[in-house]
Amino acid sequence: MSPALRRRLRDYALLTRLDRPIGTLLLLWPVLWALWLAAGGMPDLRLLIVFVVGTLLTRSAGCIINDFADREFDPHVERTRERPLAARRVSPSEAIVLFVVLMLLAFVVVLQLDARTVWLSLVAAALLASYPFCKRFFAAPQVYLGLAFGWGVPMAFMATTGRVPTTGWLIFASTVIWACIYDTFYAMVDREDDRRIGIRSTALWFGRHDLLVIGLLQALMLGLLIWIGRIAHLGSIYFLSLIVVTCLFARHLWWARHRDRAACFRAFLDNNYVGMIVWLGIAVATLQS
Repeated sequence: MSPALRRRLRDYALLTRLDRPIGTLLLLWPVLWALWLAAGGMPDLRLLIVFVVGTLLTRSAGCIINDFADREFDPHVERTRERPLAARRVSPSEAIVLFVVLMLLAFVVVLQLDARTVWLSLVAAALLASYPFCKRFFAAPQVYLGLAFGWGVPMAFMATTGRVPTTGWLIFASTVIWACIYDTFYAMVDREDDRRIGIRSTALWFGRHDLLVIGLLQALMLGLLIWIGRIAHLGSIYFLSLIVVTCLFARHLWWARHRDRAACFRAFLDNNYVGMIVWLGIAVATLQS
């Protein structure tokens, strides 16, 4: 392989964030919550593979369309100026071609599911493709991100049980709120850059009340997760996992108390453990039932 081709493939990998799996994990955890709850335990292996592969493909495609939409803004933001599109190492046309290829591959994967789940996947695709552009005019794009990240939940229930029960919609709501929590920490890293170039975010919208609002959202998410546990008759292990999540949430607020960029980014990354702990609680509870 020539050095030029190696560099090109490396830039494509960076464009799809293969070097940063945190986004894939944050997208995947709620899907795993849903699959385990819908199946009442270990889900069908075929469904699990379809959703894991689909999540990886759609997250990679979402990163591309996000960088395409922000290609004129990213060069002016310290954290993003070296991204392949911002640094002009990948052309916009190349990015669009790669985006289309990944979305087509994701659609092929989804076609392994039933027709109703396939129709739901079209909503997911529309949310994914339109999210990056709402940052221009919507004060809380993190809510829209939550809708996009959470839509895999009703898809998981539909693919497993043929319907989306109350529990499914509660998990969906929890996912939307959770995305607002961790992506506000993420937006706090870029707050001054976003203010200067005109990008909207909840970090700017919440202003000096950012940590207070995040704390309220954390409490609301925990309330929904408790409600889910009661409806699904999950055992004490699940509720113990929520105590651990409460401690993690408190730690994130403590880390971010001075609004330091590195601390806010650390709080964002640590939300991966929130998703994992909730999944472990559900997995063990359904195993015991």
